[in-house]
Amino acid sequence: MAATATGARWVLAPLALAQFICSFAGSNMNVMINDISEDLNTTVQGVQVAITVFLLVMAALMIPGGKLTDKWGRKRCLLAGLVVYGAGAVLSAAAPGLGVLILGNSILEGVGTALLIPPVYILTTLLFTDTASRARAFGAIMAMGGIGAAAGPLIGGLITSAISWRAAFVFQALVIVAIVVLSRRLVDPLPPDPARPFDTVGAVMSAAGLVLLVTGILAVDNNGWLALGLLLAGGLVLVCFFAWVRGRERAGREALLSMALFRNRTSNLGLVTQNTQWLMLMGVSFTVAAYLQVVRGYDAIDTGVIFTAATLGILASSLAAEKLARRHTQRTLIMAGFVVTIAGIAVLLALVAWKPGAWAFAPGLLMIGLGLGVMLTPSVNVVQSCFSERQQGEISGLSRSVSNLGSSLGTAVAGTILVSGLSKGAYAAATAALAAVGLVGLMAAGLLPRSRSAATGAGTVAPPDASQQ
Repeated sequence: MAATATGARWVLAPLALAQFICSFAGSNMNVMINDISEDLNTTVQGVQVAITVFLLVMAALMIPGGKLTDKWGRKRCLLAGLVVYGAGAVLSAAAPGLGVLILGNSILEGVGTALLIPPVYILTTLLFTDTASRARAFGAIMAMGGIGAAAGPLIGGLITSAISWRAAFVFQALVIVAIVVLSRRLVDPLPPDPARPFDTVGAVMSAAGLVLLVTGILAVDNNGWLALGLLLAGGLVLVCFFAWVRGRERAGREALLSMALFRNRTSNLGLVTQNTQWLMLMGVSFTVAAYLQVVRGYDAIDTGVIFTAATLGILASSLAAEKLARRHTQRTLIMAGFVVTIAGIAVLLALVAWKPGAWAFAPGLLMIGLGLGVMLTPSVNVVQSCFSERQQGEISGLSRSVSNLGSSLGTAVAGTILVSGLSKGAYAAATAALAAVGLVGLMAAGLLPRSRSAATGAGTVAPPDASQQ
C-alpha cells in the first residue's frame, strides 16, 4: 500500500513530528546544563549522566521495540510510545531532584522513544515504495530529526530564558498531544500478529550488553579498572546474546534478531555510517554547548542562537534529499556528507581558536549541518531498502538502535574527555576526536556499492535473500 499524493502530507506529519521531538529531547538539555544543575542542586556531570542515560535507554531498547511492532502492530506501538513519552515529559517538568528527572526524562522518555521510533521508519518504508517518494519521505523525517537535534539548543534556550527549563518539558508534552491527534488518520498497512513469539531472554541480554558498554565508557574518567570490567562484561553479554540468537534459529524458533540481517554487506556498511553520523552530531552538540556555557559563560539563549547555523545547514540539505537522490548515488551523497562534516569540524576548531567572538562558530557549524543533512537520509534509505516487508520490524529496530547507540557514545566519549580536565584543550581534544571517528564513517561509505541499484535496492524492498552481498 503506497501513500497517495494527497494522503502523503497526513502520513508524514505525525511521523516527522515524532522524529523531531525525540531528537529535540536528545539535544535541548545541552543548553540547560547550568540551569538544571543549579535548580536541582546537582553538578554538570550529573546532568551529563541524565542526557547519556536517555540516549542509552533508547539504544538499548530499540531492537525489542522494533520487534514488538510485528506482534502489537505499528500504529499501536507508536501510540503506546507517545503515551509513555508524554508521561515522562510531565514528570520531568515537575522533578524536585536529579533522580526524578532521570526517571522521567532518561527512563520514561527513553522507553517511549524506543517504542515509537521504529514504527516511524517501518511505516515510511512500507507506505512509500518507489525511490523518489521514499527519498522525499525520509528526507522530510530526517530533516525534522536533524532540526530537532540542531535546533534543540535554540528552542530549549529560548524557553529556558523566557520561562524556565521546566517549560521545555511542557513543550514536549504538548507536541506529543499534537502527534497523537494527527496519528488518528494513520493506517497500518500490515496487520499485527499477536501469536508471533517474542524473545524475552534475547531482549534482556541485548539491552544489558549495550548498557554495560556505554556505562563502561562513562566510567573511564573515574575508575579505569571499573571501566575495563564494565566494557569486558558488556562485550561478554553481547557475545552470549548472539550465541543465544544463533541457538534459537538453529532450533527453528524465532529470535529477537535474525542473524541474516548481518549477512548483508550493504546494510552493515550503512549501519556503520548511521552510527558515526549520530555520534558526530550529538558529540559536537554536547561539546560546543558545554564549551559555550562553561568556558565562555554564555547563557542558554545565546548558546541556542549560535547553534542556528547548524540547524539551517541540516534543514537546507535534508529538504533537498529527493532532488539529490535523483542526481547522485547514495554512496556519493554519504561520502560527500562525511567530507563536508569533517571539514566543518576543522573550520570550527581553527576559527574558534583564532577569533574570540560568537561569529567564529557559524561557518564550521553551518558546514557540519550541511554535511550531516546530506547523508542522514541516504544512510537510512540504504539500510531499510535491503530487506523484505517481514523483516522491516527487525531492521528498523536494529537501525535505530545503532543510530541511538551512536548518539549515546557521542555524548559519552565527548563527556569523558571533557571531565578529564575542564579546559580549552579538553574541548578541542573532544572535538578533534569526533572528527577522527568521522574518518571511520567515510571509509565505510567508500565501501558501499557504486551502482545506484545496488545501493538503494533499486527503489524497492528486496526479498530477504536477493540483496545479500
